[in-house]
Amino acid sequence: MSTKDYRILLFYKYVQVPEAEQFAAEHLQFCKDLDIKGRILIADQGINGTLSGTVEQTDAYMAAMHAHPLFSDLLFKIDEADGHAFRKIFVRYKKELVTLRYDKELDPNVDGGARLTPKQFHEKMQQEDVVILDGRSDYEYDLGHFRGAIKPDLKTFREFPEWIRSHLTEHKDKPILTYCTGGIRCEMLTAVLKNEGFNDVYQLDGGIVTYGHDPEVQGRGFDGNCYVFDERVSVRVNQTEEHMLVGECHHCGAKTDRYINCADDTCHLQHLVCDKCEEEHRGYCSAECAEHDLAAAGSVR
Repeated sequence: MSTKDYRILLFYKYVQVPEAEQFAAEHLQFCKDLDIKGRILIADQGINGTLSGTVEQTDAYMAAMHAHPLFSDLLFKIDEADGHAFRKIFVRYKKELVTLRYDKELDPNVDGGARLTPKQFHEKMQQEDVVILDGRSDYEYDLGHFRGAIKPDLKTFREFPEWIRSHLTEHKDKPILTYCTGGIRCEMLTAVLKNEGFNDVYQLDGGIVTYGHDPEVQGRGFDGNCYVFDERVSVRVNQTEEHMLVGECHHCGAKTDRYINCADDTCHLQHLVCDKCEEEHRGYCSAECAEHDLAAAGSVR
């Protein structure tokens, strides 16, 4: 039974959506009528979203989606919350749910890798000669990741195919375990890996979020926190005594789990920072940004 008044829902499904642009417009109005908040992407190939609302609002949303023939089996990952995790509602049409721009059209429902439950993923991580591949961006990895995982130094997901060709071909004969936040990126990443000639490819079903919720695994083997795309930013995954911080303060290198945006309006670099350095540097990522902001404020006077 829920002990809090609000919930955060995370969900996606790859399914052909007829007249997806029109559906997106109608879905935006539906969300506004419910007064839920969040970000939802609609594409010809499916839906991907995170939203927040009261228990009543989120129940209504899930019921309406399950009543729709395309989304009757849509799986929702649910977190309890003290309030909204978003300030507004955005529902947008995109050409791709996950921007890849690959040279071949892939269908994750057919082309993706085998799915592993949290328990299976945890057990397979312990085996020798497996490759654990983080399917996210570098700043997400820096906040937290599975122990022993490879960090692809990528800013965008569409860089993955070239990175795979440049850095992973020597591991073609090894089992490849992939993971991401909620699972959607690994649907496409495993499809790319298989198309690039990797045969023994797996994805963590439901992603890090499901792994952290699993009552048996309890997030074991994940160090640090998980980056999430809402106002929480950082969420604990490992619920055991093994939990540790791996994020390093941008200024002093101290362990931290907090991301902030640079206080300079022309920068806004998202960076990890400890409490001491946030106060000392007044929220700026560098002395240059502090000086720039001070000069800009002086010119306005």
